[in-house]
Amino acid sequence: MPPPSTNPPPLGRPLFLLNLKVYPECLGPPSERIAHHLEELGLAAGVPVAIAPATPDLARVSASVGIPVLAQHVDASAAGAHTGFVPPEAIRAAGASGSLVNHSEHPLSAALTRRTVARLRATELVSVVCAPTVLAARQLARTQPSYLAIEPPELIGGDRAVSTARPEVVSDTVAAVRSVAPSVAVLCGAGVHDRRDVHRALELGAVGVLVASAVTRARSPRDAIAELLAGF
Repeated sequence: MPPPSTNPPPLGRPLFLLNLKVYPECLGPPSERIAHHLEELGLAAGVPVAIAPATPDLARVSASVGIPVLAQHVDASAAGAHTGFVPPEAIRAAGASGSLVNHSEHPLSAALTRRTVARLRATELVSVVCAPTVLAARQLARTQPSYLAIEPPELIGGDRAVSTARPEVVSDTVAAVRSVAPSVAVLCGAGVHDRRDVHRALELGAVGVLVASAVTRARSPRDAIAELLAGF
């Protein structure tokens, strides 16, 4: 049996989580502008929202908006003599509420994912663990993260949505996670493009979405955010 969850309170349910990655147009002051759009539109739609800017922008964005801000990656190392690492204490000091873990563009071993989630929990920070398959989702859910995002790598940044191209991935992930860690909330990521994809993801049992390119590569990030929020 998995240990009881002692995670910090969740960011919100349903949840719209925006990952800015490190696209050039989302670094520095533009990250604040997008965060302000997200905060304003999320409030108007009545949907809990959160944003994950590049690590150097964590403090900048955290200081400028009232919505939760997450790191895109965090290291399991302790604060101290570890040059170049980003421990949970560092992102917390920057104002972050938690971090993504094991994104397909920054994968970790299962053991390191477990250690990272434990470090975030010990630091009272939220963890959003990414999983590429249903099997991986079941295994990683045992680490008791705050959220688990299902993201088949082949659909990330593409034109197809996991909720429509492979809907069974979402529904099967929800079932798999519930079977081992009922308190862990599932997010749908990879290829979420518009309100229809969001609505379908929620129908399939996800509590929200993890989005990146649909907003970061859009001609108008504000319009893209509004479109996606309409799916809730």
